[in-house]
Amino acid sequence: MLRVAIAQINSCVGDLSGNSQKIADFIFQAREYKSDIIVFPELTVCGYPPEDLLYKKYFVRANIRIVKQLAKDVKDFVVVIGFVDLDNYGNRYNAAAILYQGKIRGIYHKERLPNYGVFDEKRYFVKGKDNPVFLIAGRLVGVNICEDIWEGNMLIQSSMSVSLLINLSASPYDVGKKAARDRLLKRRAREMKSFLCYANLVGGQDELVFDGGSLFVNPEGKIIAEAKVFEEDIIVADLDVYSDMKRKKGSSIVHICDHIDCSKRESILYRKEKALPRIASIYKALVLGTRDYIRKNGFKKAVIGLSGGIDSSLVTTIAVDAIGKDNVIGVSMPSIYTSQASVSDASQLASNLGIRLITISIERIFEAYLSAFTEEFAGLAADSTEENIQARIRGNILMALSNKFGWIVLTTGNKSEVAVGYCTLYGDMSGGFAVIKDVPKTMVYELARYVNDGCDKDIIPESVLKKPPTAELRENQKDQDTLPPYDILDGILKEYIERHKSLREIARDKDFDLVKRVISMVDRNEYKRRQAAPGVKITPRAFGKDWRLPITNKFREI
Repeated sequence: MLRVAIAQINSCVGDLSGNSQKIADFIFQAREYKSDIIVFPELTVCGYPPEDLLYKKYFVRANIRIVKQLAKDVKDFVVVIGFVDLDNYGNRYNAAAILYQGKIRGIYHKERLPNYGVFDEKRYFVKGKDNPVFLIAGRLVGVNICEDIWEGNMLIQSSMSVSLLINLSASPYDVGKKAARDRLLKRRAREMKSFLCYANLVGGQDELVFDGGSLFVNPEGKIIAEAKVFEEDIIVADLDVYSDMKRKKGSSIVHICDHIDCSKRESILYRKEKALPRIASIYKALVLGTRDYIRKNGFKKAVIGLSGGIDSSLVTTIAVDAIGKDNVIGVSMPSIYTSQASVSDASQLASNLGIRLITISIERIFEAYLSAFTEEFAGLAADSTEENIQARIRGNILMALSNKFGWIVLTTGNKSEVAVGYCTLYGDMSGGFAVIKDVPKTMVYELARYVNDGCDKDIIPESVLKKPPTAELRENQKDQDTLPPYDILDGILKEYIERHKSLREIARDKDFDLVKRVISMVDRNEYKRRQAAPGVKITPRAFGKDWRLPITNKFREI
């Protein structure tokens, strides 16, 4: 019987000393459970993804030194940990180190390097070729990393009948990903006829959120123990892994140890977490991504423009859940076009959440702008220019507060608006982090109702959910003056952005001219999106690394 622990930690890219201390702390916790093997996620030491930090050789060497230092404190147990390896020719490898008795006893190099979506591993790493199997306490143990298990890169492990397969992973969250991942892992365990230990990263890193959900699967393909999602955790399982002492020799076998001496121990209770409903998992991803972006980048407080609309209400609620009500400041910036209902809704939301609300009217500032342009704009009708001036005044106010007090500005634009360019550069797009940048408008309403359903009273005022969306930048303005209804718009955007469908494919059951107009809006606003703040990725294809269209681009389907 082997007792295996998964240490599901939230590491920070580049924080080698901080990550090292956290690893040491989790090793101590795992030893309190009398674990024989302790497994950490992919690239735990340096954080994932380290991107162009990998071009700094001193960074890579520093991460190797950390692994050697950690190994010194590893005695009568085995630690499997992700790091960046470097060979004598300067080649970098996404690697797993097997530590035992004060030394690095074995190393595995990742073979399948993903190079799609948010992944750029072929830019940085060389693929591994050796694919060793490790002999630990008389058991043949296979080790691989993330994509290796997705592509079924387990021929050697399968041919040698490993009894335990360990996968170190950094699998980012998107809607539906965990269910697909769990199905794959159960299938792999059945195919291998072995126990499977899956250690996934947790935490936010720039636009990515890693949801954890590490688990153990038995040879029948049943999940027997599972860690929490969206938070650090340690999970332990006793695995009835058969001994295979006859297979000690072989060119593909790396000998780690013959026997692990562990005192008598009581049996442990296996823990399995309940699956989160879809909307709950999305909300938790947004909270974790926001919290980690703010905290890991050294901010303590966040400031948000409160319009009294649904988007700013949701962003503020997420921020409060992420960093606490005392660290969130709302700013109401009414103009001559702002309704009393919007002012009241913003005030009610701030009161419900218990946050500080600052009110700064933009009426006189807007008048000053118009006065300054009197001569140049003489004889010209008001248009989006005057609307955008108001948005930019508000952006300036928020950035001034940010500069003066060191608060990060959270922007409030959703995916539907960002997709079609229904947003103002240097106005409502101004800020450090775009919390709902990857959340379609229809999902914004779902999330708002989820927030209210989980509370004794409505946090987001019901009036906010009921009133028609409006930017309130001109008299009687409504979003649908410019855009299709959001349920129709979001359906078109999902097909075009997330499913890569063409105009003709999307228009088979929709109005052709409407679909063409929406796609045209998406295509011509790439320049805006390229200048937007980063935000939490929650869909299979988010703007950013998932979507890399040229700004200067003349191609149109028709």
